[in-house]
Amino acid sequence: MLCPRNKKTRISSFLVVALAASLLTAPALHAQEAPPADEAEQAAEPAPQAAAEFQPEEGQGEPGSPTLSRATELYDKSDYYSASIEFKKVIDGQTNDTDANKQRAEFFMGKTLYQLGFYAGALAYFDRIAAVGVGHRYHNATLKWLAALSRVLPETSGILEKVGAYDPSELEQPELEDVSNELFYLLGRHYYLRGEFDQAIALFTRVEREDPFYLRAKFFEGVTYVRKFEGKPAVDAFKELLVIGREYDENPERSPYDGRDVRKFEELAILQMARVFYSTQQYDTSIKYYEKLTQSSPDWLASLFEASWAYFMKTNNSKALGNIHTLNAPYFEDEFFPESTVLKAVIYYKYCLYDRALEAIAEYDTKYRPLRDKLRDVLGKHEDDADFFGYVSQIRGGEAGLDEDTQRLVLSALEDRTLRKTFSWVDELDREMELHSKADEAWRTTQIANEVLQELTLQRSLSEADAGKLARERIERLSRELREFGRDSIKIRIEVLNAQAGQISAEARGERISGDHREERIVVDDEHFMWKFNGEYWKDELGYYRFRIRSQCPRSGAAQ
Repeated sequence: MLCPRNKKTRISSFLVVALAASLLTAPALHAQEAPPADEAEQAAEPAPQAAAEFQPEEGQGEPGSPTLSRATELYDKSDYYSASIEFKKVIDGQTNDTDANKQRAEFFMGKTLYQLGFYAGALAYFDRIAAVGVGHRYHNATLKWLAALSRVLPETSGILEKVGAYDPSELEQPELEDVSNELFYLLGRHYYLRGEFDQAIALFTRVEREDPFYLRAKFFEGVTYVRKFEGKPAVDAFKELLVIGREYDENPERSPYDGRDVRKFEELAILQMARVFYSTQQYDTSIKYYEKLTQSSPDWLASLFEASWAYFMKTNNSKALGNIHTLNAPYFEDEFFPESTVLKAVIYYKYCLYDRALEAIAEYDTKYRPLRDKLRDVLGKHEDDADFFGYVSQIRGGEAGLDEDTQRLVLSALEDRTLRKTFSWVDELDREMELHSKADEAWRTTQIANEVLQELTLQRSLSEADAGKLARERIERLSRELREFGRDSIKIRIEVLNAQAGQISAEARGERISGDHREERIVVDDEHFMWKFNGEYWKDELGYYRFRIRSQCPRSGAAQ
């Protein structure tokens, strides 16, 4: 096994050295499909939090009761606990305030709870206002605060649904100019999740290029075109993110973007472009983009595995096997790529290296079949979703009593970003419940405090069930994939055994089989050289391994 490495670094190389598509198909990286949800969710993570400093809302309206005036004064003095008590009196009709002033109190209650850090309670109040529609005098002003909440709450809180209650035309008001780009993005995300792709694209393209939300909007524009079966505009959108990356490198001081966001979306765009080109069978271009990702990227291992398929389709199997060797390095013992073992068996079958193909299948069976049974045991622990969430929480904390391999495998399924956001919503509700418990006892006995606690308790119960359900689905998906790969391995084993039987029969008849014995060429550029692998992994050689592989298949017409 050889590894071409830069001559400036210490290297070791790896010269170790389909059943074709009828038995095992390449991954479905089709342009018409959405990118894996994990990447989309990574892109949807909230922008860096900014202070919710908005211009005063217009239309103070008619004078209110002394209670409303006192509540407003307390709010202006940042005495939010006291203000919440007074606003609640107005909302509950304990004063002679008009309906218009009650609406004002509702709006200020949402702001007050936001300032106190009770974001779930604030969201509930702003949701009521949004649900009323234009009949609520603070319907438009609420949009700004929904934008503020989107920066501190995960999407699993339902924040996008609240923004989705607004018509796109309502975002064009002059009063919303300071948050309009953010709102265009959020409403676009809402329509994307609903499958209304044309409307989503129309909103994403409204985000101005100099706005920090442009990166997110442009990425989701590309993702949406992928969902619409339109590869070219998808690639154009992703390329724009690469252009921004180059511009940032040339002059970071003049860039309106955070450097971390630039790098994140640049890498996400590269990965999606690689997948689009793979889906259109442009394997060389696909590989070019896969190889742009470095070890520092969170998607580097995924890119190595997916590139293995592109190399396989190009019959560059020395590199495909080298990538698989990297995936099995001890540095990545918490990562699982079971399909890579099956792909390895297919490659060996294609080269008539039947013993090695059977070894790869045995490797899969030894490692993954027992784990599949253990996953079934995990899934059978609790039928109730909320109870299953509690069990999953124990797993995440290393307190479920699972053996080391099963623990790592289950955690790999729970690393899904959508699931992490669901967990983070539970964590946020826990934080707010703790905040409530530590508030002044006098406040905790009030009606508003009781209302906040009831909302938190309800939302936490619902979120636990949602998180448990989603966690179960992720583990079930992993179990299902292992079963499918297991079936593939059985198909490969049957084909290998049939091929071996054919060889034995030919030899028994006295036929001489002359092998092809052609070794796959390994190309090394001037900046690298080959170093024999000695069994020790070095970080600087990861991703550079090559297998020396020689076909043992008969030459055409070689049997005599």
